[in-house]
Amino acid sequence: MIATVVVGNPKPASRTRAVGEAVVRTVLPDATVTVVELSSLAGELFTWGSPAVADAKTEVLSSDLVVVASPVYKASVPGLLKAFLDQFGRDELGARAVVPVMVGAARDHALAVEHHLRPVLVEIGASCPTRGLYVLESEVDTFASGLSSWLAVWLAPLRAVIGCGGQPRA
Repeated sequence: MIATVVVGNPKPASRTRAVGEAVVRTVLPDATVTVVELSSLAGELFTWGSPAVADAKTEVLSSDLVVVASPVYKASVPGLLKAFLDQFGRDELGARAVVPVMVGAARDHALAVEHHLRPVLVEIGASCPTRGLYVLESEVDTFASGLSSWLAVWLAPLRAVIGCGGQPRA
């Protein structure tokens, strides 16, 4: 199995990345994992046809599982992530299993993952078989228990989609 974590945080090696990687390691412990740090593509995301952005898209499109991990900025996703997702055409993800994850400072923004991130992912063809995962910044270092509760509900449906959903992989 191949998994990709797309990190929408403008800060490289962020806690957002750590959360995304933890989700992948828990859901698919034996997967080959690639991380796409959008911070490293910031200068090219508005250059249509950029080879670096095309390579990042290829990573996503060759994955069995994609975790899109983003901080909450002003109750929504950062422009960095939106610019990357805009590079995908409608339904281009081909029902690929995607888990939306957001990290934020306050519980007030917990629905941002469902109201702002999930709709964009679904528009580009993601199959999001789970509720999005929202993690408080103050709980990042200890969120394993929250992840366990989330997985108790969502692990089986997620693995079912990973095992049978999406287009055949080349």
